[in-house]
Amino acid sequence: MNDLVWLDGRILDTRNARIAPTDRGFLLSDGLFETIRISNCKTPHLTRHLKRLAEGCAVLGLPAPAPALLHKAVADLLEATALVDGSLRLTVTRGTGPRGVLPPHVPHPTILIQAAAPPPNIPSAVSLGIGRYQRDGASPLSRVKSLAFLPSILSRMEAVAAGLDDALLLGTTGAIAEASAANILFLNENSLYTPPLHDGALPGTSRARLLEKGLCHERSISPEDLRAITGAWLVNALSLTPVSGIDIHEMSLHPEKDHLLRMFLFSD
Repeated sequence: MNDLVWLDGRILDTRNARIAPTDRGFLLSDGLFETIRISNCKTPHLTRHLKRLAEGCAVLGLPAPAPALLHKAVADLLEATALVDGSLRLTVTRGTGPRGVLPPHVPHPTILIQAAAPPPNIPSAVSLGIGRYQRDGASPLSRVKSLAFLPSILSRMEAVAAGLDDALLLGTTGAIAEASAANILFLNENSLYTPPLHDGALPGTSRARLLEKGLCHERSISPEDLRAITGAWLVNALSLTPVSGIDIHEMSLHPEKDHLLRMFLFSD
């Protein structure tokens, strides 16, 4: 029953769930979200997501929901939906407020958790282009999963309109930052690299696990560097997708490396 949601302490049918018209998340994108993988009725990396959520709340000056509350909310929703595999979307906004930019002195956050089954069609490989939108790695907001997602939305729309699957966003440094909804891994001489945070990459949970394990390393990759790149993958909390090409640069597929990465990321 994926038409159920957890909203501010209650499990409701989606048709009966209501968010106030004055909610700042709806009006001003004043909030954060996390996308969390469900595997065999469990959320194996929930603690990582809640840690990043709390760090993001600190950046926004937003009261972070208690981890115990969110753990119970996730467990209750998983039980109610009986979802075995899929994902959860956890959204936290600053809640309702008066007109204007300045938030209320004492915010009352809105918390929404939605469950979704796995997508029916997962591409075997994707083609990418370099988009025209940039990420500012020097901004604290580049480190949080903000609801303000328009650069990613427009990048994906423009890529699809050009006959591609997705776009890479550059950082203000001129180096590649990430794709519209995923970090990127580059293969060069059998070593894996991912853009550093100062180039605008979001600190993704799967990215962090790969770095901690030593399976990839941080390195700035400019569009000119793509000539030396032999393979690439998009990676986020839910998936690992090989890249078939970036603009005019064709990428080879690497089944053995792909299998190694999948086993590490998704075998739990």
